[in-house]
Amino acid sequence: MTSGYIKQLMPGFGSIGRNLQNCAGWFSCGLLCCIWLVILPGCTSLSGDFETPTVTINSFRAIPSDAGAPSFEIGLRVVNPNRDALELQGIAYTISLDGRELINGVGKDLPVIPGYSEGDFTVTASASLYQGLRLITDMMNTPKESLSYEVATKLDVGAFRPAIRVKDTGEISLAPSRN
Repeated sequence: MTSGYIKQLMPGFGSIGRNLQNCAGWFSCGLLCCIWLVILPGCTSLSGDFETPTVTINSFRAIPSDAGAPSFEIGLRVVNPNRDALELQGIAYTISLDGRELINGVGKDLPVIPGYSEGDFTVTASASLYQGLRLITDMMNTPKESLSYEVATKLDVGAFRPAIRVKDTGEISLAPSRN
């Protein structure tokens, strides 16, 4: 009874409703297309031919620090083995010795690494004084001939692409070299 009353007050109400439904359908379709256009560029790094970049340490030096913990300047090299440029938005990294996270840092305002190229940049980092003391104490209590290291890096390449995680591990020999 109510819908009949509305139809009497507003002739053509049924066609208005159908038109609104059509507009809502077109709006939903347009919104879906816009979402695909935003997400699709992020999928390029997920393709099968994407190779993980290489991150290596070029230089490492202590710098003066106002804080109680030591600070370092670390030179990094990023090798991009892919066709597309790496537009780095930021980097986060951790350097660990024998499983202890000793040095942490972040950086931004990084260079664009063109495809099939490499780029060098410098970042600053701070050391964990507590973890450093624990490592020294362990080394004094249990002398070792080598230390394991790990450099874990997260490269941020933008909001719509997944972060690229790079990990490098190895051993540092503490034994004196024999000549």
